[in-house]
Amino acid sequence: MAIGGDAGLVVGDDNIILNPEFDDGLDNWAGNGCKIELHDSLDDGKVLPANGKYFVAATGRTDTWNGVQQDVTARLQRKLLYEATATVRLHSSAAAAVAPCEVRATLGVQTADGRQQYLGVGKSQVSDKEWVQLQGKILLNSTVAKASIYIEGPTAGVDVLLDSLVVKHAQKAPPAPAPDFENLVYGVNIIQNCNLDDGLNGWFPLGPCTLSVNDGGPRVLPPMAQESLALDDEPLNGKHIHVTNRTQTWMGPAQIITDKLTLYATYQVSAWVRVGSQQASGGGAPQTINIAFAVDSQWINGGQVLARDERWYEVGGALRVEAKPASRIMVYVQGPDAGVDLMVAGLQVFPVDRKARVKHLKRLTDMVRKRDVVLKVTGADGAAVKEADGVEVRVRQVSNSFPLGACIMRTNMDNEDFVDFFTKNFNWAVFGNELKWYWTEPQRGQVNYADADDLLRLCSDHGMCVRGHCIFWEVDNAVQQWVKMLSTDDLSAAVSSRINGLLTRYKGKFKHYDVNNEMLHGSFYQDKLGKDICATMFKTASQLDPDALLFVNDYNVESMCDIRATPEAYIQQIIGLQEQGAPVGGVGLQGHVSNPVGPVIRSVLDRLAVLGLPIWFTEVDVSSANDHVRADDLEVMLREAYAHPAVEGVMLWGFWELFMSRDDAHLVDAEGQVNEAGRRLLQLKHEWLTHSHGHADENGEYKFRGHHGEYHVDVTTPTGKVSQTFTVDKDDAPLVLNVKV
Repeated sequence: MAIGGDAGLVVGDDNIILNPEFDDGLDNWAGNGCKIELHDSLDDGKVLPANGKYFVAATGRTDTWNGVQQDVTARLQRKLLYEATATVRLHSSAAAAVAPCEVRATLGVQTADGRQQYLGVGKSQVSDKEWVQLQGKILLNSTVAKASIYIEGPTAGVDVLLDSLVVKHAQKAPPAPAPDFENLVYGVNIIQNCNLDDGLNGWFPLGPCTLSVNDGGPRVLPPMAQESLALDDEPLNGKHIHVTNRTQTWMGPAQIITDKLTLYATYQVSAWVRVGSQQASGGGAPQTINIAFAVDSQWINGGQVLARDERWYEVGGALRVEAKPASRIMVYVQGPDAGVDLMVAGLQVFPVDRKARVKHLKRLTDMVRKRDVVLKVTGADGAAVKEADGVEVRVRQVSNSFPLGACIMRTNMDNEDFVDFFTKNFNWAVFGNELKWYWTEPQRGQVNYADADDLLRLCSDHGMCVRGHCIFWEVDNAVQQWVKMLSTDDLSAAVSSRINGLLTRYKGKFKHYDVNNEMLHGSFYQDKLGKDICATMFKTASQLDPDALLFVNDYNVESMCDIRATPEAYIQQIIGLQEQGAPVGGVGLQGHVSNPVGPVIRSVLDRLAVLGLPIWFTEVDVSSANDHVRADDLEVMLREAYAHPAVEGVMLWGFWELFMSRDDAHLVDAEGQVNEAGRRLLQLKHEWLTHSHGHADENGEYKFRGHHGEYHVDVTTPTGKVSQTFTVDKDDAPLVLNVKV
């Protein structure tokens, strides 16, 4: 499925860069704020060309953006995907070596309406020791007056060498086939001797710690595993591994599972864990316990929990391996401080049957997202028109009212194919960067809302609701440098100016605000302005825009893989804010999930639902190199959200290639081709529309159960046809609607 497209007018293998290896000297090249020089060698022959006969040095650089550039205005087509490869190196005339640093390829664009844009193409760490290939992709959305590609990045005084630059139309690889799971047996634990009936056979200590088998462990599977496996009430025998003599945090029980995993299959991870007495190690500190997987040299987090006492705790998580390991895959349990005993019972790693879960979720969806409707067909005299009178009823749902939105950016507006897909398939929007403080005021006093205004106008024109993301961001590295440099008094004044300026300007325009993003993972404003600043932000926002719902918003909560972001920590934070008078109106789960497992997601939602606040997935994306696996992941997230009564909306964090925060996460490729994940989204949207056709019964009634949303009904009788529109809102009581013919 392709969307629109005038992109493919001229497609070939030709490099759009002229004189790419400098065979014609410096023809077609220029310095961007600096000088450029042609060389066949430097440093008495120590620096030679990597490919051809020459290379170019950008010298006299006084700023990071200075470098070699070429104008590509006449040769770069919009909506066409290009691959760029630059061979680069650093150099300095000084005797001292140059420290390695980031070098970037950037496309500088002046649009037809005069806006300046800078699009990152690619980046790489580069040194003065060797030539390095820098690779990336280019997608131009705008109609441009001028476009130049240039190499930038190092600090002033460091020369940037360019050996060659190639920019060609990207060739599409055929999509990978769906993984073959024909021989995969779902629900079977791949852990050997998990119940310890055969002592420690299959297990070994990671590091010089001591393993033993003891009684006194749990006799039931952890709840998340029970929901997937639906086994008997007491599948465990009470035995557990007791780990003593631990001298490092990573020490614990381990198994090799290399040959037991199926590539691309999603495995649920589950166990009971516990720590022993901590008197010998100082006593009482909460302990992190983690189920980890070592895939060659890569560490994968299979689930974490923070043990605050000596009870048994449930650990839940997920695992997927998408490439055959070079050597081995090992599972191990680790985490507590040295000297703290560790206990593990009933470790389960089993492939999940997502299709079986779908059947369960459809039943839940029918209860949560549908309502009974009774259409009473009457004549002009008010009497029921019955089946015998030949009354035909045809019901068609026009739209589902469940909020399903997506992240958009200002540059996306210039691509009409992007806008078409966005406006046809989503009913809510959120801006990627354009409302964030570092975007609207990158330099002190230079406030610019032009990009946000443009995006808001687009959404308004299409009747879309918008989330405001975000007023503040609590994580240190998301705070612009000038804000970090302010004194306490000046920072307090700047915070007040920011929130008053933003919410006064846009009062009534944004349905939601993420007030202070990621407070579980940062404390910049709290450290500078005191612990009560977060509650003050909420109270001030509520005063300025009383109709906006004010959210907390954070990541990793839904994955059970981050002890800083457990559901319990989130609940504690929200209650703490409420106790300070903060009008917290909603709970945001970002949803940047890897290998989602339904029961794990559901468990988190159940825990957060006790707050009685609406829950939104605010930034959902899933990532897999295989489009079919990505589609399955997306379906898991959307179905779990749609089937849970506490979830009131889902926002995708993008859908178009090159405009996602994660690789291999897009639903539509750069040139408008909808992939398997995109098709799955469209299939779900179609499934969640109700259509019904039949005849009125002997009482003149036509009954159906339909998804919440907008409907159109046609009632046809021998004497004519009557059409009517109606809305099915959320309610437990049936909706009774009179249709007069």
